[in-house]
Amino acid sequence: MINQDIHYMSLAIELAKKGQGKTSPNPCVGAVIVKNGEIVGRGYHKKAGTPHAEVNAIADAGDLATGATIYVTLEPCNHTGRTPPCTQAILNAGIRKVVVGMADPNPSVEGNGSSFLQSMELQVETGILEEECLKLNRPFIKHSTTGLPWIVMKAGMSLDGKISYRKGYGGRITGSKSRTFTHSLRNSLDAILVGVGTTIIDNPSLTSRLPGDERGRDPVRVILDTHLRLPSDLKILRQESTAPTWIFCGPDAANESERRLAGQGAVIHRVGLNEKKQLDLREVLLHIGKLNINSVLVEGGAAIHGSMLHHQLVDEVFLFIAPFFIGQSGTPLLEGFSFDEHAKNHCLRNVSTQQLGDDMLIHGFL
Repeated sequence: MINQDIHYMSLAIELAKKGQGKTSPNPCVGAVIVKNGEIVGRGYHKKAGTPHAEVNAIADAGDLATGATIYVTLEPCNHTGRTPPCTQAILNAGIRKVVVGMADPNPSVEGNGSSFLQSMELQVETGILEEECLKLNRPFIKHSTTGLPWIVMKAGMSLDGKISYRKGYGGRITGSKSRTFTHSLRNSLDAILVGVGTTIIDNPSLTSRLPGDERGRDPVRVILDTHLRLPSDLKILRQESTAPTWIFCGPDAANESERRLAGQGAVIHRVGLNEKKQLDLREVLLHIGKLNINSVLVEGGAAIHGSMLHHQLVDEVFLFIAPFFIGQSGTPLLEGFSFDEHAKNHCLRNVSTQQLGDDMLIHGFL
């Protein structure tokens, strides 16, 4: 029976992956309903505010759900949010057994759905392919338990670790396959964060531009601009996009600049400064988390990358390395950060590599 449980939970996980990048602030969840050894219903959570995976699978199964077993990657909810509780839908459908991949990590609800179903005399099994289910929802888990979003650091650089050809100037370093991969990352994460210097130098769109006719989902654009010196003629303030632009500034930034940028559609957020008179990054991220952002892609520049690592705020890293050297004229990947030989927490773990055209991608976790 264990092998069958693993098989059906694997199918539920594959279904859950279809919702990646679309369900935030909710998790990605998949569900499979099995009766007499046959799959009679499938479903996944498609978007926040729409029916959950269990409800979609039950609708797919119809009357065949009666007496069946449901495999679901995350513990069914037992509370009413934007949708009714899934536990009640399971009871109403006449399902007799529930197999759960992982418990809900939210401290206020953890275990409640499973306990309720057991109290209603349903058979409940938990922890099937738990590790795989946890990996599926790293951002949701971190946000639910800490209030902070999952932070993904991304950079394209030369063999000698330079992210520009000359300091103060932009220019592409990595190839087209790396850029396509980057846009797929943007499409799967909730927000993209850059510093004001990078924004001024590169004048980026910070949108998801996928190949062909596939339309990407633009992430929320987050700009760190302590003194609100962002010019008004940049792409992020003039392009058409369904995603908002948030600008984080210090408490003493000019009100006139705030009115100017707000008049162009940007949303201004004032936060405190650290001892170096820079934006307090942890306060920025907590503020972002309160706005229901589960994940943030940090694209630089060097000072932002360095500060994020210095304050141990980075969870995941994607480094795209082009096969050439730039030398002393270029901008280094990091500023304001030095590695302590004893600080093992700065070492990447679960490292993998991938060839992207002429570039090499290094991926790992902190």
